[in-house]
Amino acid sequence: MAEARRIVVKVGSSSLTTASGGLDADRVDALVDALASARVRGERDLVLVSSGAIAAGLAPLGLTRRPRDLPRQQAAASVGQGLLVARYTASFARHGIRVGQVLLTTADTSRRSHYRNAYRTVDQLLAMGALPVINENDTVATDEIRFGDNDRLAALVAHLVHADLLVLLSDVDGLYDGDPAAPGTSLVPEVRDPAELQGIEIGSAGRAGVGTGGMATKVEAAAIAAAAGVPVVLTSASRAGEALAGGATGTYFHPTGRRYADRLLWLQHASTPQGALALDAGAVRAVVEGNASLLPAGITGATGRFSAGDPVELRDPEGRPVARGLVNYDAEELPRLLGRSTRALAKELGPEYEREVVHRDDLVLLRRP
Repeated sequence: MAEARRIVVKVGSSSLTTASGGLDADRVDALVDALASARVRGERDLVLVSSGAIAAGLAPLGLTRRPRDLPRQQAAASVGQGLLVARYTASFARHGIRVGQVLLTTADTSRRSHYRNAYRTVDQLLAMGALPVINENDTVATDEIRFGDNDRLAALVAHLVHADLLVLLSDVDGLYDGDPAAPGTSLVPEVRDPAELQGIEIGSAGRAGVGTGGMATKVEAAAIAAAAGVPVVLTSASRAGEALAGGATGTYFHPTGRRYADRLLWLQHASTPQGALALDAGAVRAVVEGNASLLPAGITGATGRFSAGDPVELRDPEGRPVARGLVNYDAEELPRLLGRSTRALAKELGPEYEREVVHRDDLVLLRRP
């Protein structure tokens, strides 16, 4: 932890706001002080994934708690995002640090060109000495294109920026083997394999009515990052400084896998399929075991309304999802292509039809052979 040179820190809404929903300047300043100290002390690159836009916009709009409907959430985010970034800008300025705002949706990360642009923006900010503050673009994100919570977003950002460490900050100082408030429960100091957590009742974290995440989402995010080769520390916001200094605080999740193609991690964990393609047994073997692209000849059916470039699910003859990928055709084009060879299609319809339905570079397996 102490040797990590590029670190992603995620903080939730409940760690930044008052009970009424407005930003708590003292909490923000305390977090910024810890980040600034760690940045200067270790000459580190820091990326902050911060919730709080919707929570910050509640009080100014006369709302007492997070609304359930999407339009009012978007309105609160529109008001609160400016307040949140302004607060960070002023607080980091006390340390001579500039911040840059980066707002993301899943569409910015699952499509190849958008993904490269997101990476270049964050990487350039770091190269120029700025500290990126990343949040989901709640003002335009819909239920169909949102990450769901910023814990998952932080895990994916850690992979995007090639981080050496992900620090997830909560109201609780780590993962406990039961309700932290109940007698007899104890902190889980480290997790080497997610299987170790079987049988543990994972409770909640964060103040109700303000944020969207809980301890379960943090453990899920830690598993995503660890599987992609990024170690994770889960602790409380009040102990951020200790965690960034390498102190023995919170729960440490050891890496369980190794880094692989960046964009595929986003495709697997951040995209929402807009349709499904039914595969015959031969196509399943080719895709799952043979690392092949999906051709029209192996598809028996298509459902959903999707356009070229959208994520779709690939299913075996029993209807089980086996992979997810970016489709190269609109839904309306596919019916006349199914079950036919690319050579025959090119001869009848033109050379532009001699291509894969899903290229293997745009495909991630959900079920390994």
